[in-house]
Amino acid sequence: MELLNIKNLDLAGKKVFIRCDFNVPMDEFGNISDDRRIRSAIATVNYCLDQNCAVILASHFGRPKGEVNEKYSLVPVARRIQHLLKRDVVMAKDVVGEDAMAKASVLKDGEVLLLENLRFEAGETQNDAEFSKKLASMADFYINDAFGVSHRAHASVEGITHLFDNKHKAAGFLLEKEINFFGKLIDAPVRPFAAIVGGSKVSGKLEALINLLPKVDKIFIGGGMAFTFLKQMGYNIGASLVEDDLLEDAQHVMDEARKLGVKFYLPVDVIAAEKFSADAVSKIVTAQEIPDNWMGLDIGPATVRLYREGLNDVQTVLWNGPMGVYEMEKFARGSSKIAHFVADSYATTVVGGGDTADLVQRVGVDDEMSFISTGGGASLELLEGKILPGVAPLVIEKKA
Repeated sequence: MELLNIKNLDLAGKKVFIRCDFNVPMDEFGNISDDRRIRSAIATVNYCLDQNCAVILASHFGRPKGEVNEKYSLVPVARRIQHLLKRDVVMAKDVVGEDAMAKASVLKDGEVLLLENLRFEAGETQNDAEFSKKLASMADFYINDAFGVSHRAHASVEGITHLFDNKHKAAGFLLEKEINFFGKLIDAPVRPFAAIVGGSKVSGKLEALINLLPKVDKIFIGGGMAFTFLKQMGYNIGASLVEDDLLEDAQHVMDEARKLGVKFYLPVDVIAAEKFSADAVSKIVTAQEIPDNWMGLDIGPATVRLYREGLNDVQTVLWNGPMGVYEMEKFARGSSKIAHFVADSYATTVVGGGDTADLVQRVGVDDEMSFISTGGGASLELLEGKILPGVAPLVIEKKA
């Protein structure tokens, strides 16, 4: 898939609207705890500034549901961008209101303006045509560098693209890198190729699993989603999370894996507890014998050893979803041990954004991974074989 390239645009001295993904985690004091997404956008911003452009940056943050909410202001993000760019960043007080429009109209070459949180306007998530027009009116060029939200048909991601022709829009460096990386990973991986798939529910990963089966050599299942497979196999899973309506789908995935010769790994033991809390009594039990009122909350030590053995010879690893409820230290050991093992391997290691990116950062092995995606949901949809709504308008049509 070839995308419209920013380097082919005649940007010199023009105004450029860059859709970024600055939806970064913050602590309880309003400090940014991980600025990876901001740092990832800097290359595209600097490229435009080097072309003597006036740059308008736009992003969402959190879910303010179409209303102004100080808690979701991008002011802390503006400070971090200013620090990374080493130049002043003008902060608009609104998105398409008087202040933003006035500041955008007088923005000079080499200056940077950050609009307030796009989701303060209901028109953003509704992909409202009028809202798209107001955003588009601020600039001569549109660049999408927000991979993490490109699976959403929102005004600043999809709607706005229809207001610029192919000579006035393109993918930023981050978006292009993500799309190319996942494209190569799915179409021509170095084998053996393994996928580690975790998280709480099968429903969120079902299509990705089905699409991955013909492409991978091994699949390792962890997290809450494992219990739907284990229940279908006739195991007693106690009070563990399960999706009863997806038992047949789980069987279909296992049958398909067998048919294709894909080695399909499920936990052989789990850390179980009577309740999900830091003071709960927990114990290691086999996957077949989880007590009736107990729930599995992490993979056990035998599963960690089994998965390590299975991953020993692989050359490419794709990891999407933690192995347990890693947010609580008591149930984070399985995910942590797998993270260390994957980081230490000589394989190409790809982390599919979201919770898994947060996990490897907490464990401190993020720098050891080959590639960490900035988008969990977006990377998942790529694995499902979908073309993302924010990417489709930037794809170069191949002439027959």
